[in-house]
Amino acid sequence: MSQHSQAKFYGTVTVSERGQIAVPAEARREFEINVGDKLLVMGHLGQGIGLIKASALKQMLSHMTDMFRQITEADEADTPK
Repeated sequence: MSQHSQAKFYGTVTVSERGQIAVPAEARREFEINVGDKLLVMGHLGQGIGLIKASALKQMLSHMTDMFRQITEADEADTPK
């Protein structure tokens, strides 16, 4: 499945006077965002902002670290001494 076919529009939000927004209920359900979850706000000037659960980023980084370790260990095993 292509990346574009997985995109979904969840609706619009309005920024309050205090700079707050509410994540639409359907998005909270689908992404399993619960009360007390920490969300990281990341962005690129001119392109927009995005949210990711801190726990999801931690899991992704852990997985990437494990993959990197496997690659470097395999590379070291293949390198003549």
